[in-house]
Order: sequence, then C-alpha cells, then structure tokens
Amino acid sequence: MTTPTHKRLILLAALAISCLLACAHAPEAPRFTGAPKAFELFQAIPEAETSRRAEQRRDLYVNTASGEPVPYVVGRGQISDFNRQGGRVRLFGDAAGTLGFSVDNFVLIEIARPDGVLLQRVAIGFQQGASIGSEQIDTVGPMQFQFGPGEIDLTRFIPANEPVVITATVLDTGSVGSASALYLVLSEDTHVGGNVDDFRD
Repeated sequence: MTTPTHKRLILLAALAISCLLACAHAPEAPRFTGAPKAFELFQAIPEAETSRRAEQRRDLYVNTASGEPVPYVVGRGQISDFNRQGGRVRLFGDAAGTLGFSVDNFVLIEIARPDGVLLQRVAIGFQQGASIGSEQIDTVGPMQFQFGPGEIDLTRFIPANEPVVITATVLDTGSVGSASALYLVLSEDTHVGGNVDDFRD
C-alpha cells in the first residue's frame, strides 16, 4: 500500500531526475576564444568649434561650471548585432589593440537590445556628471581626456551571451570638440568582471 508520504517521495524523486536530465542536455553557453577581434565605433573626429555644430542631445543634462549644459553632438558610431560570448570587452584607439584613445569632452556609450530596449548607459571622459531626467548616468574611468590602451573595460555592462546594439556618441559642452578613433576589442576573458576601481557613480 502506498502512503501519502511514499507518494510525496516518489514525486520529489521524479522531479529531481527530470531536473538532472534537463541540465545534462542543456547546451553549454558559447565562449569567445582565439585572437582578439576589433569592432570600429568611429574614425577620428577632427577638432572643430562646438558652437558651429547643429545637433544637440537635448535629453541630456551635463553638470558644468562653464559651457553649455545641453551637450552638442561631435560625432557618433554604432556596432549592430554584437555578442561578446562571455569574452572581455575593452576600448582602444586602433584595431590592433595597441593604442589608447582621446575624447573631448566625453563619449556616451549606450547598450540596447536589437528591439531598441535600453540596457545600460555609461559616460567616459571629462565631465562632472550627466543625467537624463532622473537617471544619473554612470561614469567609467577617471575624469580626463586621454585613456591608455584597454584602460576602459566595458565587460560587466554587456550581457554575456545576448546580441546587443552598441552606440557611441561623442559629446561636448565647451568651445571645441574632437575624438581619436575608437574601437571595441573583444578578447578571451581570463578573469571575472572588470576593474572595480574604474567604476564610479
């Protein structure tokens, strides 16, 4: 005779076996391996007077002691259908991954799903805080104009195995704006996460 307790044990055992079988057949998430791969965000943008630029990011407000708090667009670039496949993502000034990069004033990196749903925004460069409405945009790296090769690590901001669209917009609040070429370089991730010291609110 099967008691309620026996039925419960049998049910739990069946569930455990089903879970083990499902886990055993689950495909392993792809991992990026091999030589680093470069993706161009934009080519070098020559220095020019900001007041002569026509476009502004009117949804943005930048804390500034002088200059225009609504930044002007210096240039932009985009990478579509990017999947880091568990790899590491850093910024460089060349496709070979040997040069640093510069930006005046800063570059806004926006990461979204292919359907347009925004996942993350971060700012890199010389600015004292930027916001969109009540959202304070996170800043990566120190407040400066120049960065060393791979100094800026975006790994933790990008889903491990999900296609995304990455948009980089160079913005300026001062008299002139410019930027060197900027490349996103995907490489094998030999450690977990990025450098926490590179991140500040």
